[in-house]
Amino acid sequence: MSANSERQIWIYDTTLRDGMQCEGLSVSIEDKLRIARCLDRLGVPFIEGGWPGANPKDVQFFWELQEEPLEQAEIVPFCFTRRPNITAAKDPMLQAIIAAGTRWVTIVGKSWDLHVKEGLKTTLTENLGMIDDTIKYLISQGRRVIYDAEHWFDGYKHNPDYALQTLTTALDAGAEWLVLCDTNGGKLPNEITQVVTDVVGSLPTGIQLGIHTHNDSDTAVANALAAVTAGANMVQGTINGYGERCGNANLCSVIPNLQIKLGYNCIENTQLSKLTETSRFVSEVVNLAPNVHAPFVGNSAFAHKGGMHVSAVERNPLTYEHIEPERIGNSRRIVVSEQSGASNILAKARSFGIKLEKDNPATKQILHNLKQLEHEGYQFEAAEASFELLLRGALGERRQFFQIKGFQVHCDLVQHLEKSLENGDALATVKIAVNGQDILEAAEGIGPVAALDAALRKALTNFYPQIAMFELTDYKVRILNGHTGTAAKTRVLVGSGNGRQRWTTVGVSSNILTASYQAVVDGLEYGLMLHSQTQTEIGTSS
Repeated sequence: MSANSERQIWIYDTTLRDGMQCEGLSVSIEDKLRIARCLDRLGVPFIEGGWPGANPKDVQFFWELQEEPLEQAEIVPFCFTRRPNITAAKDPMLQAIIAAGTRWVTIVGKSWDLHVKEGLKTTLTENLGMIDDTIKYLISQGRRVIYDAEHWFDGYKHNPDYALQTLTTALDAGAEWLVLCDTNGGKLPNEITQVVTDVVGSLPTGIQLGIHTHNDSDTAVANALAAVTAGANMVQGTINGYGERCGNANLCSVIPNLQIKLGYNCIENTQLSKLTETSRFVSEVVNLAPNVHAPFVGNSAFAHKGGMHVSAVERNPLTYEHIEPERIGNSRRIVVSEQSGASNILAKARSFGIKLEKDNPATKQILHNLKQLEHEGYQFEAAEASFELLLRGALGERRQFFQIKGFQVHCDLVQHLEKSLENGDALATVKIAVNGQDILEAAEGIGPVAALDAALRKALTNFYPQIAMFELTDYKVRILNGHTGTAAKTRVLVGSGNGRQRWTTVGVSSNILTASYQAVVDGLEYGLMLHSQTQTEIGTSS
């Protein structure tokens, strides 16, 4: 058992407040509520929901949670100390905090004398009075207080005596937590360790210390871990590291590092296994593409591409994996590419439920085909559905649901008075054969790819009604040799889904429509294959 296993580290999530300051991120009240309930299920004990006095959205958010409270998490409003030269009881900002109806409140105060004089334009003594009066007022209203010491590390560096006075003032006023903030994100782990150690030695025994770090030096997670090992018991951060400028400490890295690597208690192990799911859910709700290379929770975090690596991992995952991916809800992936060896092909085949042996001549042929196609511009790392079709085709297991005989696309361009051109409707005509029967169909769409997809569906739905459940979920275009101008070869990735599963297919051509057509056709074929497999399994089980 770890020496740290008896020590609880309290996770304080500020995705819904500090995370919302991330450039390009904006959510509705409904989205904030969905994220809050997701964090609640993850087992996060404190969730900072926003600043009720700053905007109507946050006011309504807290009202909604009064009507339907979270199951276990404490929802916390955020606010600065009262303004200079008035009393806390008369500050309307604090009235909005009281109206939020929460048990806990987080109050931010100035620690750096520079900010007191130039930001607040008041005296050092008045700043201490603001901290004291605000906290005492909130406690008189039945609230428990977390005190965030803004710019703490910069303040301590420039005037340590005054910075410590701000903490003792908050503590004496009744704050239960003192959170040290690296607001500018400029500190390194050794500095964090030294200062937190100084604070622990300067304040009464048993105080509850927290840490709040930003990632401007790419050290937010390391700084949070350093603070904990030096004595902090709370870590503030955000899911996926969202936040202003370079972001906040990423809780998707902080939590597993604390719990798995250092042995502290943060959340239950059953909740820890939901971490990857939580990360991806939040990125989906805020409409930001997930970082596939993110540690722990990224889609590539446990992806193995090099042939020697794959062979080793197949024998013993510890050779190239620092933890079992299932512990945080992720999974191992074997990636196929031009760098692949036979071990990649065999491992990937097993993941598809295909029995393939190394001495099978098809294995060598598949590897040859793979390298040739990638040389031409195909990429199967992110298009596993296309690779499975390639694999089954080489083994004679690829069912031909339909045969393509040709297609045409016509696009209308609408010219406006200001002489700018916009895409109008596109008309696609496709000719296919199903069960020996030729089908000719046409359909319109907003853009050529949508029209092609619509025409294919129209031609196939009578034969395969399940296609009505398929949808295009993503479309990405990559120019492979831009120096050739408009004749450049193009790679298209198309994401598809059926409501239960998602898959990605690839097409490559110097004609972007042909590349798109390849990827769309593969997507439809793969979806039909999945449906056929499901029906077979149902028939077998019954």
